[in-house]
Amino acid sequence: MTTRRTNYPYPMLNPPSFRWNRPDPLPAEPKVHEWIETLDPADSAPNWRDIDVTLLGVPLSRSSISASAASETPDALRRAWKYFATYNLDEGVDLSPLRVVDLGDVRQHVTDIAACHRNILEAMAAMREHHPHTLPLVMGGDHSITAMLVKGWKRAHPEERIGILQLDTHFDLRSLEDHGPTNGTPIRNLIESGTIRGEDVCNIGLHGFFNAKSLKEYADRAGVRYVTLKEARRRGVDQAVAEALDFLAGKVDTIYLTVDMDVLDTGVAPGAPASTPGGMRTEELFEAVRIAGTHPKVKAMDLVCLDPQRDVREVTVKAGVHTMLSFLTGFAQRKGL
Repeated sequence: MTTRRTNYPYPMLNPPSFRWNRPDPLPAEPKVHEWIETLDPADSAPNWRDIDVTLLGVPLSRSSISASAASETPDALRRAWKYFATYNLDEGVDLSPLRVVDLGDVRQHVTDIAACHRNILEAMAAMREHHPHTLPLVMGGDHSITAMLVKGWKRAHPEERIGILQLDTHFDLRSLEDHGPTNGTPIRNLIESGTIRGEDVCNIGLHGFFNAKSLKEYADRAGVRYVTLKEARRRGVDQAVAEALDFLAGKVDTIYLTVDMDVLDTGVAPGAPASTPGGMRTEELFEAVRIAGTHPKVKAMDLVCLDPQRDVREVTVKAGVHTMLSFLTGFAQRKGL
């Protein structure tokens, strides 16, 4: 992979290894790949104050419990932007007034996972320093990155109490002593490091035979709130999400949304290695993240655990892009666009 590091304004990042040429002038009805900007290292004085959303790629999958090519996801999502317009027909919302800038990818070490995790933490903290007014949207990567991103946010905003809205098939509460900082441990990592409180986590989407009883017992001891997918559907997934947001908003300063693509049913997400039968339908996920995007305390989002090499005809990659754009639809509605 060729990267251009000279004069790049972010020492923890590389420019995207894949980038589209942005037309000038922008078409009246642009596609997503024409709309999203990429920083030009040669631009010594870009107008950064006008940025609404900062995209960040985290191409890490070495910390995944099972073999994964989630490291390929940021570029796979970028390539799939060409399939999407900026206009959301369902909501009557055009995203093109938002200024969205792709900052590039966090630098990764070839073998040292701990170094990779340090880079992710530092990159998030630096992004908040440079662009504190923007909403970060992160393209993972496996789920271990969430712990480091939230720790980076906490470093930049030490006075804030952070809550987690997690859309996931799994608790992600495995023991760090047994498993290390993997994609099965990020929520426990955050709780046991004191970065967040267990009572400030809401997980929606758990179902079936895919979580050990001991993990449920840990969640109960830690005070984690969770809604099984069966229960969420009984209430309405949109209602369950709205209730979780209301609960968290009464306790925390910032809500961090993390979306594990394995929350989707395996039939619609073959590229999510840990997706399972009985998971969410795509329209349920799209509406869930749109609702989250409308909430003023939701200040960051990540999308993780998608493996493009296992995908079929880009089904899951396209679902990932749709998820990102659905969240941005809610964000645009929040801003009154």
